[in-house]
Amino acid sequence: MIVAAFDGWNDAGEAATSAVNLLLSEGEYEPVVSVDPELYFDYQYTRPTVETDGEGRRGLRWPEATLHRPVGPRDGRTEFWVLTGVEPARAWQAFAAEFVDVALREDVTGFVTLGSMMADVPHTRPISIFAGSDNEALRAALGLERSSYEGPVGVLSVLGDAAERAGIPSASLWASVPHYVAGHTPSPKATLALLDRLEELAAADVPRGTLSAEAATWEATIDAAAADDEEMREYIHQLEQARDTVDAPEASGDAIAQAFESYLRRSDGRGGKDDRR
Repeated sequence: MIVAAFDGWNDAGEAATSAVNLLLSEGEYEPVVSVDPELYFDYQYTRPTVETDGEGRRGLRWPEATLHRPVGPRDGRTEFWVLTGVEPARAWQAFAAEFVDVALREDVTGFVTLGSMMADVPHTRPISIFAGSDNEALRAALGLERSSYEGPVGVLSVLGDAAERAGIPSASLWASVPHYVAGHTPSPKATLALLDRLEELAAADVPRGTLSAEAATWEATIDAAAADDEEMREYIHQLEQARDTVDAPEASGDAIAQAFESYLRRSDGRGGKDDRR
């Protein structure tokens, strides 16, 4: 299974790239293929950087996107291949085709994209994860949703679509990151939520590192900032109320339908003249 995340528009709070980077750091991987940066990146938008290595030598580092595969004997468990780098600026169909071709050649059987977006959600509640797929069989087997979104997309959607068209079932996981904590990046609580959902989706052990402790510290830091800002506290309280209303049992679809039917019965039983305008 390939797990993909990219730096850029799809990576609010660095939640998605932090998740795949943790996979890489907690396992042994080797690069399979890297794209030619000249083909896909706009250097005025994503500039190369100059860096100094451990021996004091300076050199340029170019933007990249690389697919890594796990090293070591297979024991029958789900293996996570990792695709990460910078979101390309051009030729997205060719970009996706490069990696899908490798996936087909290597008999990869699944493709999961990880993303994160800023949203009107409170940091004090569990991070919401949208788990979706356009593959009907996958939705039925794993209880995934089908997105109704229409509009501009990022390279993750292009990759997922290319994988599906090639016969590789694909799914996407998106974390909702509180928009008012943009200054508190990275967002380890969102990264942890993505990895928790990935573990459920793949039915395989996923490393967490020290994310639990980092998430608690992140939340406490924002709590401390809110304690000194009355307007921020009130806003967070409003978000909490909205989230709790959505999560309440009485907010389920069946409960809403039953309440509406009950309302109609009461209206029909009023008697007297029809008071509709």
